[in-house]
Amino acid sequence: MSLPSPGPGHFHQRLHEIAPRLLWLGLLLALLGLAAIAFPEFGTLAATLLTGWTLLIAGVLIFVSSFWIHGTGPFFATNLFGLLAGASGVFLLFNPLAGAMALTLILGIMFMFQGAAELMFALEIRPAKGWGGMLASGLASVLLSVVIVSGWPGISTIALGLLLGINFLTTGIAYIFVSRYLKM
Repeated sequence: MSLPSPGPGHFHQRLHEIAPRLLWLGLLLALLGLAAIAFPEFGTLAATLLTGWTLLIAGVLIFVSSFWIHGTGPFFATNLFGLLAGASGVFLLFNPLAGAMALTLILGIMFMFQGAAELMFALEIRPAKGWGGMLASGLASVLLSVVIVSGWPGISTIALGLLLGINFLTTGIAYIFVSRYLKM
């Protein structure tokens, strides 16, 4: 037997209750975003080191868990993946500048694929409402990719920090707007 869902009224009531927390979250994210934009090298270093630690910890956990798997194929594949993830983490931790260069290039390539997919999706759903927004997002992703890849490797020391800063700033502003709307 399942419980009845609380319904949309419950969700909106809960949002009204936590509006002050959303405001503080938004303010903190916006400030963090502004700091990352003002000091993009520090933001890039922080992103690289965080990625390095994440890969190192995941690699160790995956490597250890590979011994739980029976069978030659799955064992060796999981074992190898754990070793590669751990080694990538160690590389990023001990070579953060080279790691930032690699992550920036990967991000630039990823934005190109994302933009291409969004452009194809926008053209596929045209003339439905909202297709223009998807088209704009696709064009922005492709443009950002071109800027990143054409400026690589020189842009590597600031790109990740700027992107994180912009993301945190816009997310923070969104939370501030939501919290202010909920107080009305």
